Amino acid sequence: MKVLITGANGQLGWELARSVPAGVDAVLAGRSELDISDRDAVLGFVDRHRPRAIVNAAAYTAVDKSEHEPELAHAVNATGAANLAAAAKAQGAALIQISTDFVFDGTRATPYAPDAATAPLGVYGRTKLAGEQAVLDTLGDQALILRTAWVYSSHGHNFVKTMLRLMAEKPELGIVADQVGTPTWAGGLAQAVWRALDTCLTGVHHWTDAGVTSWYDFAVAIQEESQAIGLLRNAIPIRPIRSEDYPTPARRPAYSVLNKHPTWSALDVPATHWRAALRRMLNELTT
Repeated sequence: MKVLITGANGQLGWELARSVPAGVDAVLAGRSELDISDRDAVLGFVDRHRPRAIVNAAAYTAVDKSEHEPELAHAVNATGAANLAAAAKAQGAALIQISTDFVFDGTRATPYAPDAATAPLGVYGRTKLAGEQAVLDTLGDQALILRTAWVYSSHGHNFVKTMLRLMAEKPELGIVADQVGTPTWAGGLAQAVWRALDTCLTGVHHWTDAGVTSWYDFAVAIQEESQAIGLLRNAIPIRPIRSEDYPTPARRPAYSVLNKHPTWSALDVPATHWRAALRRMLNELTT
């Protein structure tokens, strides 16, 4: 089966590329190979390669910058998704659209189900939601919307690698403790995507690792786990702070835990706790 992967240079795209299952012919397209905001380019690219499925891992993910570049965020996250949906429909291909917990406003205190009401707080969430809607409007039950959160990998830029750098450079850190969610190792997410393609899963689903944490607790775990395997030499103080003490251009949901149980059941895969997944990723950095 031929599968087109957009955003191939990103964290998820990289993990998908290094975990291609036997029997799959992966076409890897980074931005230099395919600008998904260009409708004609997308239609022509898909027509030339004729994939059976498309995984859209391309996204404008700079949450704060998107507040100042809304047109660019919309071009990639909304128009790009719409273009891929149109190309998938023309080709008769399935489409997996990767989305985000930022489609929710974070005012709940229990995990968000896939059918929970959406209410994004900023440009990033609004453009990703618009991409979801465009895909569903075009493809209906031919599409899978897979929402995830707090993604990290040994590849690319992310919170884990930023923390490792700062912990090696700074005498102490203050990390936001009143935003709660679940980290997601992109390697595990990639396996879920391949499993979803294998099982022909469609609809709106959620995927993160198991468990709940704050950014502060995540940072503490990063330091502890990294010290245990020799990635960090010394521990530094990490202070919990409030969101208001660290203002950012974009508002973030205070609580964005996603309900993954239906997805775990549908894919028949065991849940992995976020700390175990973190340990696995950090061990990659030692090799």
